[in-house]
Amino acid sequence: MQVVRDPKAFREACEAARVRGERVGLVPTMGALHEGHLSLVDRARSEGATFVALTIFVNPLQFAAHEDLGRYPRTLEADLEACRSRGVDLVLVPEDGSMYPPGFQTEVAVGGITKRWEGVHRPSHFAGVTTVVCKLFALTGPCVAVFGRKDYQQWRVIERMTLDLDLPIEVIGHPIVREEDGLALSSRNRYLSPEERTRALGIARGLHAANEAWRAGMRDADALAAIVRGPVEAAFDSIDYVAVASPRSLEPIDGSATEAVILVAAHVGRTRLIDNLELA
Repeated sequence: MQVVRDPKAFREACEAARVRGERVGLVPTMGALHEGHLSLVDRARSEGATFVALTIFVNPLQFAAHEDLGRYPRTLEADLEACRSRGVDLVLVPEDGSMYPPGFQTEVAVGGITKRWEGVHRPSHFAGVTTVVCKLFALTGPCVAVFGRKDYQQWRVIERMTLDLDLPIEVIGHPIVREEDGLALSSRNRYLSPEERTRALGIARGLHAANEAWRAGMRDADALAAIVRGPVEAAFDSIDYVAVASPRSLEPIDGSATEAVILVAAHVGRTRLIDNLELA
């Protein structure tokens, strides 16, 4: 496994792989890797990637001043060992300042789909995400890029950006990986105390109940949201949103739905967790 610190060296390695006839797969991460991230590596392979490149970069542009940039978990040595064990070919760990050189002043921003849900509660977040992902796409070149669907809105925003800018990237959304008790894997789960970890299951209970109701024929968006909200309100300290939305536009659904995604963001202690459930 090759580990590079210089983005230009990363670009050269990806281009060399294509020259050899390889299909490049990209897995962008912020590190603190868990099985959810590593499943993205496996998905890239299943999509035909013969050369998998993974990036580890805690992107400051997607954190607001009051958010957890400073305490976001950084576990580089364990991350690199996990990458080796999963057969990753190339890892980029950018040197400080190399992604945003002095004088950097460019922003890549997507419009309407970013204005709801996460966009309301984290107004600068998506511009930071799309700016860094666009840069990573430019460095990697033509590839298949895999993102986890736990960050559902982020995945759809990146799809939109890629389509709108005619980028030569195939964007894949990979299903959520969960613990046996239903908790969605997240790097931020490390913040949870044992008591908070137990309470965090309120989201999984709500989503499970909504899924059972959907399978029994429930299609009313407000009723589905209420089913989820009950267990979340009982367990969490505050809720940012429980929303039933169109899977692609992410516009809220008024009335009944033939397909939907339920999006949840809530706080337990100092930790903000997000999760979702796709219904079709």
